[in-house]
Amino acid sequence: MGKIKYINDIRDFFKKNIIVDINSLKRFIQKERRGEKYVHQIVHNMIEKREIKRITSGYYSIYDDPIISVFCFKPSYIGLQSALSIHDLWEQETIPVILTTRKIRQGVRDVAGSNIILHRISSRYFFGIEYKKEGDIHIPVSDLEKTFIDMLYFKQKIGSDLLKEFKKRMDKEKLKKYAKRYHKVMFSRTMGALE
Repeated sequence: MGKIKYINDIRDFFKKNIIVDINSLKRFIQKERRGEKYVHQIVHNMIEKREIKRITSGYYSIYDDPIISVFCFKPSYIGLQSALSIHDLWEQETIPVILTTRKIRQGVRDVAGSNIILHRISSRYFFGIEYKKEGDIHIPVSDLEKTFIDMLYFKQKIGSDLLKEFKKRMDKEKLKKYAKRYHKVMFSRTMGALE
């Protein structure tokens, strides 16, 4: 009976939130002594019924797009090739690339049956983010200028066609301002890439 009592509230909570963590679910049954067990059982049952999906450890959603895992690694944003796709600079299909300031294991991860790539970035380089609509969700994404700098910082290949598009669409003053926040070598590399 205890689990049934909270299931509709939990379903509504999932509808209102892109990502839900296990701790936020516990508030629905705080008064029960075995509340934590109830939450885990409810989550298990909802996964079994395919009402929700496990995104990463302790994080769940009604959405199945792996790009939403960006909300599991806050502070974070979608960057590099994924940002290029979102900004319509990259035609190729790409797996989500997430940059985070958290101390996490970097590299490829399986999230809800799909791969994502995680990169760690210093908190001093956590800027230049905007929200772009992907489906029904607004996702944090590096803006064009920050994407360009991140591509150089992480030593990603920028072909001549892509470089031409960057040059055409970027705000040069904003790029210069961003580049000044990095070490002199990175500033020189960034500004030199535009010549």
